[in-house]
Amino acid sequence: QVQLVESGGGLVQPGGSLRLSCAASGIIFRIYTMDWYRQAPGKQRELVAAITSGGSSSYADSVKGRFTISRDNAKNTVFLQMNSLKPEDTAVYYCHVALTIAHDSWGQGTQVTVSS
Repeated sequence: QVQLVESGGGLVQPGGSLRLSCAASGIIFRIYTMDWYRQAPGKQRELVAAITSGGSSSYADSVKGRFTISRDNAKNTVFLQMNSLKPEDTAVYYCHVALTIAHDSWGQGTQVTVSS
């Protein structure tokens, strides 16, 4: 079955950086668009960044210029490099893949806390 495993979260000071990783198994990774979402306490889950099978990326306005999504198809892994982190970036970050219109898969999430 499909499995997405995130890692790399933690506590960082404002202005700092973190790199999240999501290792995928059970899918032909290279053919799918991969996404990162986040959910802050009391807020809805929101799309942060996406990368297509061809490597095209898109970002939420709130993270443009600070976050970079990338993928390594040889390692079935998608990354999210987060720079210039702000307290409002604090959230649980989830890796996601839409396998079909009706079937998608989520990772377990990794906590990112930005605080001094």
